[in-house]
Amino acid sequence: MDNKHMRNELAVAKLIKNFERRNMEAYYCPTTAEVLTKAKELVPEGSSITWGGSVTIREMGLTKMFDEGNYDAHDRDLAKNPEEYQQALKSAFNSDWFLTSANAITEDGLIVNMDGLGNRVAAISYGPKNVLFVISMDKLTRDQDAAVKRVRGTAATINSTRFPDMKTPCKVDGMCHDCNAPGCICNFMQIVRNSGIKNRIKIILTDESFGF
Repeated sequence: MDNKHMRNELAVAKLIKNFERRNMEAYYCPTTAEVLTKAKELVPEGSSITWGGSVTIREMGLTKMFDEGNYDAHDRDLAKNPEEYQQALKSAFNSDWFLTSANAITEDGLIVNMDGLGNRVAAISYGPKNVLFVISMDKLTRDQDAAVKRVRGTAATINSTRFPDMKTPCKVDGMCHDCNAPGCICNFMQIVRNSGIKNRIKIILTDESFGF
C-alpha cells in the first residue's frame, strides 16, 4: 500500500460521513476497475443517462461503458450536428442519471464546480433523478476558500488549454486573471452544500488521478 492510498483511506472515512450528513451517498473505490464496477451497480440497466464535459469520466472509460452497455445513453460527443448536440445537453433534465465530476471538494463535504455554459451545474442542481459524481481524491481541499482557489487557479486554467480557439488571459500565461474575456469558461460557480432530496446525489471517490 503506497503513502497516497494510506492517506486517502484515512481521509475518506471522515469525508464519507460528511457527505452523508449532507444527504449524499458516498463510496470509496481506489482503482478505475472498482469505479466502473460500482457505477454499474448503482445505475440499473435500461436507465437513461447523460453527462457533462468532464474529462475524468471520459478518461476513466465511464462514458464508453454506458455508450456500449444496455443503457439509454445520450452522448453529446456522438452528436452529428449542432441540433443533436443541444438535444443531448437538454436530455439531462429528463434523465434517470447525470454523470459528472467536480473541480474541487472540501473536507467537510462541499462540492465546488465552475461552468462555462451552465448546463452541468444546472443538471446537478435540478432535473435528473440521480446525479453521480466520480471525483479524484487529488481534488480534496481544506475548506471552501481553498476549493474556490483550486477551481479558479488550477482546474479552470488547465481546462482552458482544451479549447484551441480560446483567447482568454489564462490561455496565454496559465494564470487566472478573474477576466470577463470573450469565451471565458468561468461563468457559473456552484457550491453544493446539501442534496435537497436524500441520496439523489451519489459520489464515488477514487485514488486515480484523472481530470484536473
